Amino acid sequence: MLFSGLGDIEEAQKTLSIGVGALAGSTIMLLTVPWALCIFAGKVDFSGPEEMPNYKGSPKLRDTSTFGALTTTGVALTPEIHHGAKMMMLTTLPYFLIQVPALFLTGDREEVSAGEHYWALAGFIMCTCFFIYYLYTQVKMSNDTAHKLRRMAIIKDSLKKGAVSLSGALSEQVKYMERESLKRGGLSSGCALSDEGSQLIPSTSGSGNDGCSPCKNVSKMLKGILGEAFRGYDTDGNGTLSKKEFSLFLTDFHETITPDYLDSVFSQFDRDGNNTIDFDEFISACYVIIKAADDPADHPEINPPSGSELAHPVADRIFHDEGEDEEEEDLPEDLANLTPEQQQSAIKRRAFFMLFMGTALVLLFSDPMVEVLSEVAERIDVPPFYVSFILAPLASNASEVIASQYYAAKKTRKTITVALTALEGAASMNNTFCLAIFMALIFFRGLAWQYTAETISIILVQLIMGVWCLRDKMSSFTAIIVFSIFPLSVLFVALLEYLGLD
Repeated sequence: MLFSGLGDIEEAQKTLSIGVGALAGSTIMLLTVPWALCIFAGKVDFSGPEEMPNYKGSPKLRDTSTFGALTTTGVALTPEIHHGAKMMMLTTLPYFLIQVPALFLTGDREEVSAGEHYWALAGFIMCTCFFIYYLYTQVKMSNDTAHKLRRMAIIKDSLKKGAVSLSGALSEQVKYMERESLKRGGLSSGCALSDEGSQLIPSTSGSGNDGCSPCKNVSKMLKGILGEAFRGYDTDGNGTLSKKEFSLFLTDFHETITPDYLDSVFSQFDRDGNNTIDFDEFISACYVIIKAADDPADHPEINPPSGSELAHPVADRIFHDEGEDEEEEDLPEDLANLTPEQQQSAIKRRAFFMLFMGTALVLLFSDPMVEVLSEVAERIDVPPFYVSFILAPLASNASEVIASQYYAAKKTRKTITVALTALEGAASMNNTFCLAIFMALIFFRGLAWQYTAETISIILVQLIMGVWCLRDKMSSFTAIIVFSIFPLSVLFVALLEYLGLD
């Protein structure tokens, strides 16, 4: 992209279309072809009343030969993927900024460049700010996730070993998160028993819909820790727990409560009266019990745990390695015998060396690649943009394509998240770092941004994919539509140019 705008100014204006083609092709290709292939490689069966991806199935994927399987298989779109989609859509704003003058300016290169001069500077600054913000959010998310996983691992390990009860393991964490939520102006919820001790009523401090639901952060934490427990005790796989299953869960996690209190909690959350509770109701019921156990003087119906052994084998299995979320990392043999500190130092040295070598290769081959693509376009009598749009991504984004397929094929929630967020991240990098290069070329070299059709195509594809990624799942049928967007985007650009847009 940088080399496409260097050299003689008039020649650079012509070859700049190769760089723009590489930018558009890279962004659109990553969000369509490899994205769809990731869905096909990582798809699992949908199950449960809400038809969500089932990463605990055995096998995870059954019959795929029928047309109906296209709508009953797919992948989960996790909160990390949602965040990546929002970041990707946010970072399209610099395109709108440079496109404002490009829509109205006409004339030769010098006239258009003069009109876009300070718009390009504003675009460069915006791209740079977004780039720094993107890096900051990635580091912050990585650190937050690492801390969260460590806390959750300790809690799960304690529960698995039977060292503490459910309320004993989670009470302090719940109180801490509620205090933090209040400091940030968030809302805290809670429940209390009536004076007779037979019916749950909202507490005066509660602020949820019924006063018996945890705040958002606490709910998210409980779902992360108890999600596997819910699925483990849902023996018939219908997405709900009966009173017997719920009672068994409490017994296995050392919550010894009276039958009357069990009936009170269960009936409070069995709102439709079908003698079952769904996952959200299960989380609220656990929250009520955790909060009540924290105040034993007011809740004698909750007795201290009487033993440290697990009462049912399900309780031991549900936390076993968390098959869909945990992946064993492959450690190079030369690092295996080093201390953690030495391993980190060696990994950082190796990473910087590979970055240096990769940068050197890019500098070595970029200029010849621009000349080759220009020559190919000239010989087949096709505009350079289209040649670059199709061919450049094959060379510049091969690593993302291969890595995403590798991770997606593992068919776990964690690896599909890694695969798809990597593709979203590459699009965000194109919107920030790569677009900043073009803004710099326009401002410092006096080149003109005359790519309205291409810009519309880039923005439109990212907005479509961004909105789709905000859902909870993506089916195999949707993946076929996503795959078709790549060739359709080429036709769309050609149509806009035919209609008179530059």
